[in-house]
Amino acid sequence: MPVAVRLALAGLITVVALGVALWPRDGGDTAADGGHRVGPSAPVSEQLRAEAGLAPCAQPAADAVGHGPLAGITLSCLADGKPVDLTAALGGKPALLNLWAYWCRPCAEELPYLQEYARRAGNAITVLTVHSDPDEAKGLALLTDLIVTLPGVLDADALVRDAVGAPAVLPVSVLLRADGSVAKVIVRAFDGVDDIADTVASELGVAA
Repeated sequence: MPVAVRLALAGLITVVALGVALWPRDGGDTAADGGHRVGPSAPVSEQLRAEAGLAPCAQPAADAVGHGPLAGITLSCLADGKPVDLTAALGGKPALLNLWAYWCRPCAEELPYLQEYARRAGNAITVLTVHSDPDEAKGLALLTDLIVTLPGVLDADALVRDAVGAPAVLPVSVLLRADGSVAKVIVRAFDGVDDIADTVASELGVAA
């Protein structure tokens, strides 16, 4: 091969390689399912919130003070988009916080079990869903499809996960004692309402 041709070919390869290196990439994080990438959140309309029909987030008493690793964390309530102090709103009761995302299939299977468990348990425990993805609109759409109306919050920056030291997988359930301390971080999906009830009774002493 003539020298001039070899030099031209080498130059072309260099240009192509540089172009690939500089090609813009999706800046989102790869999540635990191995394929999902976080994208920008779509705007959330009042109609979408109304269609979801979620229970409102509990509002803390005026003198309520949060305790435990989640103290000081303020998140957005999925029902109305308003900020809520997480631990203060739990009201000093045992709590089950379920971390999920709209793209997580095991989460979609588990959420209806949590709804039924919350109905059975009544006021003995607070059950709160924590949508751990920035796309609030898709989260609300899934809850609407599943007819799950539990109170929930948006945790776009994984503050809850980081605070309790949970791994970057979903779903994760966090069991909190009445004083806000963590009793158990459960890194798996519940397989039914009885599984939830038995686990909560074992770790928190709450029967349902």
